[in-house]
Amino acid sequence: MNERQPTLRERRRSETRRMIQAHAVRMFTDRGYDAVAVADVAEAAGVSAMTVYRYFPTKEDLVLVDQPARLIAERVAASSAALPLVHRVGGALVDAATALTGGDGDEAAASERFLLDCLRLMVSTPALRARHLDSQYALQQTIVDALGDHPTDPDAAFRAQAATSACLAAMHTALTRWTEDDGRTRLPDLIARALAASFGDDAVATRD
Repeated sequence: MNERQPTLRERRRSETRRMIQAHAVRMFTDRGYDAVAVADVAEAAGVSAMTVYRYFPTKEDLVLVDQPARLIAERVAASSAALPLVHRVGGALVDAATALTGGDGDEAAASERFLLDCLRLMVSTPALRARHLDSQYALQQTIVDALGDHPTDPDAAFRAQAATSACLAAMHTALTRWTEDDGRTRLPDLIARALAASFGDDAVATRD
């Protein structure tokens, strides 16, 4: 079955959203998050403040990146239910990081730099840390739902939550190291190393 292609209106909305967020992250990085108001972002992007709020309900939302959650959930759902939970979740985290930071050319490099700038802002800005924790909790629930094998079993749900939480803690350590290293080390390798340190060298298994 063919995947539905986005309409022209949807593409324009997506482009506008990316444009606003790119201006915001650049300004936050250059001038500091607290020194930049939403009105400043709107002026730089050539839109009204109302338009910014239409796409980003809060200032904190301008720094959040939605794409990783979708990629991770897709890869978890596609993984074999026969694998241990840590392998399913950990493998999905590594795969998603590869998709987000892999590739050659200027566009791929710009996308990786944008992700790095967003993460650096979330790690270093006190006003964003609480929102980052909220997003991590939401990601945990998204992953647990994607595992999809515990609809009525409280014990299975608990195991899924525990495994997912532990994997995300390892990923957070890798993300922090990646920002400190200014992206010089490949993010998928850092996540794999963090998972191995937490769960053993075979934490990321080859999936069927």
